Amino acid sequence: MVAGFPSDFLCVRLCSDSNMQRLKSILLWSLMAAMIVLGQATPKLSLQSSSGLKSDCAGNLMRLSLDKALAVGNQLEVDAINGTQHIVLTPSLAAQCGYSMESDPWGNTRIYSSLMGCYVDEKKDATFNVSLRLRLHGQSPSDVVTHYVTQTCHYSQWASREILCDRNYMEVSNYLATLDAEAKGQLQDVKDGLNTLPGGSGAAQGIWKVTFYFPEPVMMTLKEAEQAGYGAMTTSNRLVIRSPYNTAETSTEDVAGVPMQVFRVSAYYKAHHGLSVINLVAACPTGGVLFTDDVISWHVPRRVTPLMDSTVEILEMYMGINGKRLDESQMAAQGYTLTTTDFHIVIEIPVGSPDGYYKSHAPDYQYHITYTVEPMFEVLWRADKTQDDARYKVLFPITTPVMQQTLKVQDNTVPEDRMFSFYLGTFLHDVVLRNITFVTGVLTVEECNASSFNIQEHNFTNKTKAFSLQVPFDADVVLKHNPEPSVTVYSLPLVFGFIILPEETQFAQPVELQATLQDVVLPTITGTCDENNFYISVTYGSQGPNFQTMVGVQHFLICQKSTACKTMARTSISLCHIWLRT
Repeated sequence: MVAGFPSDFLCVRLCSDSNMQRLKSILLWSLMAAMIVLGQATPKLSLQSSSGLKSDCAGNLMRLSLDKALAVGNQLEVDAINGTQHIVLTPSLAAQCGYSMESDPWGNTRIYSSLMGCYVDEKKDATFNVSLRLRLHGQSPSDVVTHYVTQTCHYSQWASREILCDRNYMEVSNYLATLDAEAKGQLQDVKDGLNTLPGGSGAAQGIWKVTFYFPEPVMMTLKEAEQAGYGAMTTSNRLVIRSPYNTAETSTEDVAGVPMQVFRVSAYYKAHHGLSVINLVAACPTGGVLFTDDVISWHVPRRVTPLMDSTVEILEMYMGINGKRLDESQMAAQGYTLTTTDFHIVIEIPVGSPDGYYKSHAPDYQYHITYTVEPMFEVLWRADKTQDDARYKVLFPITTPVMQQTLKVQDNTVPEDRMFSFYLGTFLHDVVLRNITFVTGVLTVEECNASSFNIQEHNFTNKTKAFSLQVPFDADVVLKHNPEPSVTVYSLPLVFGFIILPEETQFAQPVELQATLQDVVLPTITGTCDENNFYISVTYGSQGPNFQTMVGVQHFLICQKSTACKTMARTSISLCHIWLRT
């Protein structure tokens, strides 16, 4: 946040209350997950697309981005295309099949697909075709806009074992030719019933059964595992197991002080040479983040012990943002660092980096903000014992705790101008001013601007804003009192009423201004007398007839003897003659 008020701002007059649609603050993968409307679609979209949809490849992931400029309130439904079939990716199926989605509150959306995911057309584990259908549902059931996205990714840098941690699933894949002696020995000890392949299946190379090892060994057929929400499949050269987080067969373990979700499984599969078994483990961090006011520090165990039983050598190490690797120059430009300690690999990200976004919140009706960013970590290990390599890749969205903001009033009032003038800010762009409460009542922004008040919104280049207000001293919403005979204190108490979009969360900010002027003209009195009367002339001054007349200790009522005198008072003529009889 920026505490001051930059000079390079754009000033616009507020004319009406915002009527934007409500969006969810965090959009999860569901049929109503994102609020998006699209223009004319093209059959295939690629990195060069300029329609607001853009797809590209990010290592072992395909990434599809949807720009917020397209978001106006429609509901997005995503289908995977499998030949002539269109499969609706529900939240459970997305986690089971290697798809995920992340969206900010304004509709910027990213969809990820694992290249090892279901419905991906792979050729020799080197060429992968991912096809999706996006359907945008409007208010009417017949109001549907359909878009097709196809992306081809070429990826052949597979390690012997790969572990992928996405926001809704854990995935581990292994090269099928990697069979250690221990696994072969285990296979010989399997019960006779397990060694009997299902009769009449006629299945080619593929998974037969799996055994999970938490809390006790649980054996499932492939169909049973799929019904339990797990994904299991083979490709040309690899075997893949996928698990959502927090299933009955996953456990939580502490690794170097970092909580991790872990699942262990043995997969029995029919290969060309007969029945084989592979032991697989996936472990994904669910914590390890430290915050200061300025820096996010993400700690990943240097040695993820569930994944390895010997020492390893780090061959490659990368950090990235939104699933994509960054090179050293890109990291330096944003102030990112990637370092190692004895026990951890540490990624540090400045709070406020342009790769993330701020969001406003109002717990207890007070103004707070959070910052969200999605770093990626990738490391390639080589085991000392087997010389097998393992690639470990983690996509890890991080949101800071809520940070209370102290809103500042910049008082620009010049009392001699007889006008209150001030700024209030700063706010994020998702804050909208709805009304102001004065001592006389509540006025909308429209009503304020239709009166003698002047409200303006000032938008700054750093995507923050402030509001300014001008109120004349003589407005009926201004309180006045005279602490000294010649001094007037002008007070303007008010409360700004705000909402936060898209949730329309409300909060308020009270403000009270004071200005002092030595602007009181005191009444003066002159007079003469004759044998019978005093003739006294009183000049009212700036306070009008707001004074008392006394002779000694005795109060006298003002007696206006003539109609002319009364007429002068009504027409604000300040001089009136008053006769007091002795």
